[in-house]
Amino acid sequence: MAIAELRQEGGGRALSRMVDIDARRLARGLAWFGIGLGLAQLLAPKRVARASGLYDHSYLPAFGVREIASGIGILARARPSGWLWARVAGDVVDLAVLGGAFATHKRTKGRLAVAAAAVAGVALLDVLCAARMSNEPRRGR
Repeated sequence: MAIAELRQEGGGRALSRMVDIDARRLARGLAWFGIGLGLAQLLAPKRVARASGLYDHSYLPAFGVREIASGIGILARARPSGWLWARVAGDVVDLAVLGGAFATHKRTKGRLAVAAAAVAGVALLDVLCAARMSNEPRRGR
């Protein structure tokens, strides 16, 4: 799809059409991924921080609760687009934290870069899925 077509169609619809995805299946996968990550952040914040290249782990339990809540919200709704957009907002926060740490953590830049790349990849999936679910026609419930 050309850039002009992306601009003409506008944001989410064009982006979600670029990749043919089964949005409901992807949403469930993202939900379970978020629940798993959230449990790790909640139960082992020091290990998650160390693996990610972060020095401060004090906020990771709150991030874990956010991940678990969005995962449950996605699994509980027939049309979870709002919860998927909440995941996108969480991805923005995560990338901001990693970016801030990247500016100050000289010894762990490699781990921070890997963590940021992973978050960016999941963020792309979150955006694609949220856009697709937002544009899906209402069915049943």
